[in-house]
Amino acid sequence: MTEYPTLTWPDTEGPRTVRWRSEAGVPAPKRVVIADDRTTADAAYRLASEGTALLWRGDYQNARQLLQAMGRRAERKPRKAAPPKAPASPLEAFHLHRQAQAQRARTLGMVLIPLEGDYGINLRRAPDVRLACEEAWGAPDGEASAVSLREILGLVGAHEWRKKGVEIAALNGARIHPYYGVFSPVRGEYVDLVARTALPSLEKAFDIGTGTGVLAAVLASRGMKRVVATDQDARALACANENLARLGYAAQVEVVEADLFPPGRAPLIVCNPPWVPARPASPIEYAVFDPESRMLRGFLGGLKDHLEPGGEGWLILSDFAEHLGLRTRESLIEMIVQAGLEVAGREDIRPRHPKASDPDDPLYRARAAELTSLWRLKVRAE
Repeated sequence: MTEYPTLTWPDTEGPRTVRWRSEAGVPAPKRVVIADDRTTADAAYRLASEGTALLWRGDYQNARQLLQAMGRRAERKPRKAAPPKAPASPLEAFHLHRQAQAQRARTLGMVLIPLEGDYGINLRRAPDVRLACEEAWGAPDGEASAVSLREILGLVGAHEWRKKGVEIAALNGARIHPYYGVFSPVRGEYVDLVARTALPSLEKAFDIGTGTGVLAAVLASRGMKRVVATDQDARALACANENLARLGYAAQVEVVEADLFPPGRAPLIVCNPPWVPARPASPIEYAVFDPESRMLRGFLGGLKDHLEPGGEGWLILSDFAEHLGLRTRESLIEMIVQAGLEVAGREDIRPRHPKASDPDDPLYRARAAELTSLWRLKVRAE
């Protein structure tokens, strides 16, 4: 018995079985056929839509072109179908959008690439993806495996972001280098809020769910003498440690593994939880989707017991979910009140990302109305 899922396909010398890799935990396809440069996009799309995976044995760059062609077919509207009915509400638009995303991901995830035991790809014109794979999965174990081409492209893209980094204006243009699977601070609004809001103290702060460590770095750059940054994801912990060391803040910031709060109290506690109370489709999406608002509720529920007298908790939250109908402002205020807290003030900022001004985006109405806010919370006087 193996400790991991496997994928089996028919080969000239009999069925072959290798390790199956999927970051999202997608089960290995049960039906697999061999595909190569002779496989047409129409045939590939039909097979993938029916649940049959295509193990690629042709030119790697041709596989990329095939995937792009399949993507165009996934977006194509049936010629004889009636015009689609407009969603009745932003909430319905959100659910339809998520369903379409999931179906597209399932279909395009059916083009598979075989990997050698060192993560090499033994196909014509294949790039060297070994370092990108090692950054995501750890050192190779010598066993052959298979993975979707979409996931390989994601690994390579994450590797390039990790090398290049994301420029952070609040850090005077210094760069944060995100790891694969760790939320990248490409949307800088929430960082700007932490950079411009008056600090209640310079003695100590907790950064809950630090991710790349960007908010801990901003606090340290503003003169915070000590920051304790927490996360429970191994990649995030390693990523934050590396970024803070590179920026020269390792002496000011301690990165610790914790589910929300570290031991003790602080006069400032900062948290930027996932903004959308919905179920993520993959581990990477946990940075965006917070099922049943678990992290939000956990932060608010524990804040009172970890704030020093007179301290502030900074909750950074977009109202995108409110415009979608996934949460109401009244329910958020009720959560704050039930946690024994009160609102001492709020800083707002408008989004700057392109989708906020794209009327063709299916969630445009909600994106155009979105505000990101830093809620300054204090313990309510009894």
